[in-house]
Amino acid sequence: MNDTSKQKAGRRWWRTRTATWVAAILGILFGVILVPVGTATASPVCQLYPGNPAATIDALRFACSTEQTTQFYLDAAPGPLPQGHTNGWVVYPKETAQIAPGIWTGKNFYGGGFLQNRLTGANIEGWPAHAYIGTSMIDGKPTWILDYSQSPTPRVVDEIREITPGVWFGYSFVRTPFGLLGLLSFVLA
Repeated sequence: MNDTSKQKAGRRWWRTRTATWVAAILGILFGVILVPVGTATASPVCQLYPGNPAATIDALRFACSTEQTTQFYLDAAPGPLPQGHTNGWVVYPKETAQIAPGIWTGKNFYGGGFLQNRLTGANIEGWPAHAYIGTSMIDGKPTWILDYSQSPTPRVVDEIREITPGVWFGYSFVRTPFGLLGLLSFVLA
């Protein structure tokens, strides 16, 4: 490998490493929802598996493109709001999905549209939010809005829809002076 090739390889490594750290810092600063890794199927296919939440989660995480997951979201209605303890996984960006399990493990939904994120393997509750039906920032249709305006991360807002029974897919955004910035997509079950 000549010096030019070594320099290019070094720059690629540095860019990848920097992107991973930036995603981690954004997650910590903005309370992005991140979660533990589940059990993967041998070779998931990108499709929804009604009646089999684990297969649906594996497909979303390991077999589907962003275009395919977006289509599943667009085709879904809000469905019921999750209740109780849900596990969560970051789907995209993949760099964030790799580091997420050590930071975010899911959400606990309580009555009255109140929820708390679960953080770290110790399941510490943090970043409270209020859930209500609102207008999707993706397609302008009804969705569950998870509003963090009363939390330590008031600029973060999520939206979720039930894409199969017991499985919700969603997006996390941060409000900026220039509009909403998409942070990541995630799945809850």
